[in-house]
Amino acid sequence: MTTDDVQLPELTRRQEAILALIVRAYTESPEPVSSKSLVEKLDVSSATIRNDMQVLEQLGYVAAPHTSAGRVPTQDGYRYFVRQLLNIVELDEAEQTLINQKLLSLPLATEQWMRQTATLLARTAQTGALVTPPMAEASRYKHVELISVQGRLVLMVMVLQGGAVHQQMLTLAEPVTQTRLSEVAALINGLCYDLDADKVRIKGLQTGMLEREIVELIADLMERADNNQLVVVYRDGLSEMLGAFQQNAEGAQQALRVFEERAFLNLILKDLLAPQPNEVKIIIAGNGRWEELSHLTMIISRYGLRGQVSGAIGVLGPTHINYGRAVSTVRYISSVMTEMLADVFDEETPALKSNNEAEDDT
Repeated sequence: MTTDDVQLPELTRRQEAILALIVRAYTESPEPVSSKSLVEKLDVSSATIRNDMQVLEQLGYVAAPHTSAGRVPTQDGYRYFVRQLLNIVELDEAEQTLINQKLLSLPLATEQWMRQTATLLARTAQTGALVTPPMAEASRYKHVELISVQGRLVLMVMVLQGGAVHQQMLTLAEPVTQTRLSEVAALINGLCYDLDADKVRIKGLQTGMLEREIVELIADLMERADNNQLVVVYRDGLSEMLGAFQQNAEGAQQALRVFEERAFLNLILKDLLAPQPNEVKIIIAGNGRWEELSHLTMIISRYGLRGQVSGAIGVLGPTHINYGRAVSTVRYISSVMTEMLADVFDEETPALKSNNEAEDDT
């Protein structure tokens, strides 16, 4: 997990213990936590606990609702808990076995595989789940055709690896014969096959003026294709997720928007996903960057092979989500999907980070 640069005030060990108990109690049952309920769990007096709870409130880690003397965690309280106090426990063996059996029973990267993954995420983490299919991380060039239309007008048809086709009308400085256009296309196809946009652009520097102009246009089209790519998102667990918001209507509306608006979700994933596969990111209340996520927590990870093919998986819920279970679920399923893709690509599977190496993005 990765973390941002927000500095949070440090706590004493007892204050950390109290905050951890409040967060865990609130994630299990979203009701204000009283000092009395903590006395039997800590070997200190009720007065000491109340004093420390007041300190936590002054530091902005907990808040006291008007209708109760108990405390509830704040956004910063969750962030401190995730960064300093969260102990990630691996899924038990039975759950791991079930996940492996379900995913291995289906053809890799098919629609059924994606839907099964979303279902496994939602049921194991007990909240909403999101999965995108594995895709090439950058468009790769396949071939181009240049077709003379009339005079200086030329139709450029560019095909990318995977079959995506892009067309564009060109107006050249002067008329060029179809024979010459075919020669230009053949030269570019030989130089640029299977390259990404940056490498295609570099190859263009080795060619003549006409070829260079065409290659620049090809690289521009490839970059636009990468930036405008709208990824299919498979979802599950909507009812479980909405049920966790109880009377928080605004939070439920935010969750619905993330779940239902594909363009919005694609924008969020592009901004928040870490580049390294299997690296989990925890986004609490939008981390101050996304007001549209102010009542939500997202726990997401990229799976796949860096620089080749990857997708995203994650869970979504209220800020009082069960962080330990959600993180362990995302980490494990991400690792299984990465291993399956690595087998296909005959690559060595990237080693998973240990719990001690994991960081959070809060």
